[in-house]
Parts: sequence; structure tokens; C-alpha cells
Amino acid sequence: MTRTADLIADVAAVLLSEDQIQEKVAELGRRISADYAGRELTLVSVLKGSLPFMADLMRAITIPVQIDLMEVSSYGGTATESSGLVRILKDLSSSIDGHHVLIVEDIIDTGLTLNYLVRYLRGKNPASLRICTLLDKPARRLVEIPIDYRGFEIPDQFVIGYGLDYGERYRNLRFVGVLRPEVYTSPA
Repeated sequence: MTRTADLIADVAAVLLSEDQIQEKVAELGRRISADYAGRELTLVSVLKGSLPFMADLMRAITIPVQIDLMEVSSYGGTATESSGLVRILKDLSSSIDGHHVLIVEDIIDTGLTLNYLVRYLRGKNPASLRICTLLDKPARRLVEIPIDYRGFEIPDQFVIGYGLDYGERYRNLRFVGVLRPEVYTSPA
């Protein structure tokens, strides 16, 4: 793995700027607020990648919201492909029985993890269950996922930043960038 101490040097290209992301988050917040007007909403963040998106999105929503966190994994270490085996590492802290729930995701690619999570959460009897994702990578989709709120559709490239990582690095970048292939294809 050839990576530098300078995170920016590992970025091949900026796919989405900080301004583009913030404009889209504000738009999504307006749509969600209008769609759930007069109701409370529970946002469920899928850790770790969606944390920056969730923080910005909840501030853009103008109706009452509750938040909860789940950690679900289908990747391991520095893997760039989903294993397909989904594990819940951290479950919800509160009941969602009878609540309007919006799953907040950073990226949907194969759809395997989210498909599992949707089935799992439906079993907890929410009043409604919808999906909001910042990034949608349909070229990699293996199962159909009904996305209610989509930020950006992106090409099939390995992206990092704004919560997205490779080997737990790059999450703190304020933009979404394409990782230089030599970072994840070169031997360590």
C-alpha cells in the first residue's frame, strides 16, 4: 500500500466539493422537513462513514428529530469490496416501534448491507422506514434498494472523504475524492 502522510496527495481527483455537498445536504434537509411536516423523525446513522453527513443533515432538518446509531460491517480492514456477510457491531439504543425512521447512509453500492439492515429494522415495527444516502453507486448494485432521498449518483470509482475511508483514513476530508488506485493496489 503506497500512501503518503499527506492525505490530499492520495486523492486522484475531487469528485464533489465541500460546497456541492453542503448545497445538496441543505436541499435534502428541506425535502425531508416538508415530507415529515407535523411528525417527529428518528434518524438512524450507519456508522462510521455516515457520521459527517448525519451531523450536517440533522442541522438542515427543521422538524423535531431524534437520532440513533448503528454500526454494521460487511467490509474488513482495508478491503475495497463488500464481503456480503453482514454483522451488526452496534445496535440501536432505543426502540423504534411506531416511529418514523430514516436510515442515513454515506454510500450505497452493492446494496447488500442496506438490504439486510432494512429487513432487520422492519422487524422492529417502525411506523415508516425510508432511506437517505449521500452517494449512490448504481453500477455496483446487486440488490434493488428503494432510495427515497439521494444526494449524488456517482461513477464506479473508489471514493474517500466526508466520512468515507480506506483503512480508517481520509474520513476527515471535507470533500469526496477519488482515491489514487496505487494506494489500494500496491503491496504494503
